[in-house]
Amino acid sequence: MVMIVAIVVIALSFDYINGFHDAANSIATIVSTRVLTPRAAVVWAGFFNFIAFVVFPLHVAHTIGKGIIDPKIIDDAVLLSALGGAITWNLITWWYGLPSSSSHALVGGLLGAGISKGGFAVVQQSGVAKTALFIVVSPVLGMILGGGMMVLVAWVFRRKHPGRIDRWFKRLQLVSSAMFSLGHGANDAQKTMGIILAMLIAKGRLGAHAELPIWVILCCQAAMGLGTLTGGWRIVRTMGMRLTKLKPSGGFCAETGAAGMLFLASALGIPVSTTHTITGGIVGVGWVNNPAGVRWGVALRIVWAWLFTIQSAAIVAAVLYFGLRALGI
Repeated sequence: MVMIVAIVVIALSFDYINGFHDAANSIATIVSTRVLTPRAAVVWAGFFNFIAFVVFPLHVAHTIGKGIIDPKIIDDAVLLSALGGAITWNLITWWYGLPSSSSHALVGGLLGAGISKGGFAVVQQSGVAKTALFIVVSPVLGMILGGGMMVLVAWVFRRKHPGRIDRWFKRLQLVSSAMFSLGHGANDAQKTMGIILAMLIAKGRLGAHAELPIWVILCCQAAMGLGTLTGGWRIVRTMGMRLTKLKPSGGFCAETGAAGMLFLASALGIPVSTTHTITGGIVGVGWVNNPAGVRWGVALRIVWAWLFTIQSAAIVAAVLYFGLRALGI
């Protein structure tokens, strides 16, 4: 029982750090366009992060809990190592202000710990393949949707006064930010639910096909929302202010395009990176408005962080796994 409580607490700590790390995804555009103050923005995003479980089914949680590594090999050391690898990578990238993927850090942690215990045979190829595919698909589709919406908005409002357009889209950004925060809460909080689900199944507390207990759902959504409330300001500056300059209409298009991508992925049960998705949306809008205005050097740093996330988290998790085994856990 003590180990169950310990794993739940560490999993919720990851969830909190995930919300803290990814707050920029939900609020960067709405803060950079000065629609809301930073504090008001995180309260707004945190609320919609929390209520996401009443809107979306829990498909992503089942993918993480059963679709990355074979649930039969999951034990305390595997779960602790996976969470440790993901948390460590999240904190490193937060420190350097890089908007990396908490989702892929967790997937990397599970792979590193699982392979360390059972070899490559434990990898669930279909789940990993879907996740790997969407490393490319989510930012590209976010960019296409965000850029496409920017083209549509520019055409529809081409004869309107810029000041009036800004006033309209400052109100609409409240809606687009709420939509993106719902998508973030649906996709990211469910990943921690999946970890706790895997642990409860491994310890015989739940059957292999059991539904998630309501206390797991509420705790994970609350931890994600509280993490968002504290905000990751280093990453907000990178996402909302250094990547490209946005107006309210551009912020609306980036958030709406990215939200559409998250809604699709959550419905399909695919754990995607909200970071990749909103970055694609912002770059798509910036490219449509002014390709020279996109700071491609900053974008390249972000891409490098993406490329190394799964491997880095896996390596840390593997080291932690062998350390825990040496300690007899």
